[in-house]
Amino acid sequence: MADILLAEPRGFCAGVDRAIQIVERALAKFGPPVYVRHEIVHNTYVVGDLKAKGAVFIEDLTEVPAGATLVFSAHGVPKAVESEACARGLRVFDATCPLVSKVHVEVAKLHRQGYEFIMIGHKGHPEVEGTMGQLDGGIYLVESVADVARVQPAQTGKIAIVTQTTLSVDDAAAITAAVKARFAQARQPKQQDICYATQNRQDAVKLLSPEVDVVIVVGSPTSSNSNRLREVARKLGTESHMIDSAGELKAEWVQGRARIGLTAGASAPDILVRQVIERLRALGAVSVRKLGGIEETVRFPLPKGLKLDSAAESRLNHLS
Repeated sequence: MADILLAEPRGFCAGVDRAIQIVERALAKFGPPVYVRHEIVHNTYVVGDLKAKGAVFIEDLTEVPAGATLVFSAHGVPKAVESEACARGLRVFDATCPLVSKVHVEVAKLHRQGYEFIMIGHKGHPEVEGTMGQLDGGIYLVESVADVARVQPAQTGKIAIVTQTTLSVDDAAAITAAVKARFAQARQPKQQDICYATQNRQDAVKLLSPEVDVVIVVGSPTSSNSNRLREVARKLGTESHMIDSAGELKAEWVQGRARIGLTAGASAPDILVRQVIERLRALGAVSVRKLGGIEETVRFPLPKGLKLDSAAESRLNHLS
């Protein structure tokens, strides 16, 4: 009979919670459809739920009718996308996580001072595209220590390091060290770009992994921070699996295991964790215990223009 140990913290972060609220409040205030550029957050359940409420997810702004309401996803967008939305007169609400926006502001400020940038991140990820798209050039992507040797900036006197917010803390540190070894004067952020929620969830898995026989991570395949949680457990020698829903949990992963660790990426809602717990109970788990961890109290304000009248508040409550 197995015990379930829950990592703390796990699941939604403040940036994800804010982004979902922005879409739901826009739907309540302006009515469907509300268009969202890219998945608002990388979670299949969340996207499906918002689709059912009237959100339409698109990748190209040509799919958005004139005069429509548009929300930018939590990952941020390139400057060119902002300019296109403005030129077309769309009603825009920016759900970019404020911690990603902080990186954009830093890039703009240092660019004006003549800096070029080395960005540590994953090619093709929308956050990376959004950050690199803040400039027309002079920003170079590295995904590994080996990539650092191939970077050829126009100058080496003013180099700054920026980081995707959802990376492995340990991997980012290793790549940063390689950049500093090659470009000794490279400037690092005063506070690391990797967000508090990513750091906290990885730290929680580091505490969880030695205590259990297997770690189950709830998160979608496209979720960078969820994938990193699985990797953290495996690097510590603990078997780990990532699932999008309880239905993907395989009985053989947990059979004969005395302790099962459970966590969730920052874009995975708690309902999915509860469903996985029920599935584990059906497979013989008898107890659930939370490990001690950091209590997160971060909250981000919503953008202006989403204050609701009483009728819209009622619609929002109905949507929720």
